[in-house]
Amino acid sequence: MPKLILLNKPFNVQCKFTDEQNRPTLKDFCDVPNVYAAGRLDADSEGLLVLSDTGWLQNMIANPKYKLPKTYYVQVEGEISDEAVKQLTTGVILKDGLTKPAIAKRIVEPSWLWERTPPVRFRAAIPTSWISLTIREGKNRQVRRMTAHVGFPTLRLIRVQIGPWNIDDIANGSWKEIPLFKTQSEAEQEFSKWIDQSGKSSKGKPQKSFHNKPSKNGKPGK
Repeated sequence: MPKLILLNKPFNVQCKFTDEQNRPTLKDFCDVPNVYAAGRLDADSEGLLVLSDTGWLQNMIANPKYKLPKTYYVQVEGEISDEAVKQLTTGVILKDGLTKPAIAKRIVEPSWLWERTPPVRFRAAIPTSWISLTIREGKNRQVRRMTAHVGFPTLRLIRVQIGPWNIDDIANGSWKEIPLFKTQSEAEQEFSKWIDQSGKSSKGKPQKSFHNKPSKNGKPGK
């Protein structure tokens, strides 16, 4: 049966298992053999990364064709305005084109959030605020460029959900294996049910899913 691992990636960790410069990699946090990332998460971003040992599954998760929603909690510099949130929702023009409609809203700083190492550098005279942003595409460093475009640079970026999978109960730096479909056909049927979902609950917290139950082999959150 294909493996599917959910990893809560720490800040400043490369999204690969080897690195010529000896920087921290996924191997430092996940010891499951023969799994690889389905999609990417920049080294300076944190949160959910999906790993699998099955090529067709990696492709389905990362392929824009399936439009799995990805939800991020974003700390920005300044008190973000209603107008800026509206722009993020309707789309902004970046150098590589107009972003597709997204789900954006202001949130309070999550109470469960871990401390980042090293901490975010703040400017004393400028406040910060948080938004939840759900997108269905994967332009390079898209979220950071979107918030900068509307005048509120990203200070901290945490991916909390991809499709039905989230980081609930997974400590930063930990992982868990979850039950999975046995065949590509079964996976395609499930994916067809997810692509029209926003990946958000009405309260802005990552939506729970029965697919997120850990298996006995998963490393529990600390």
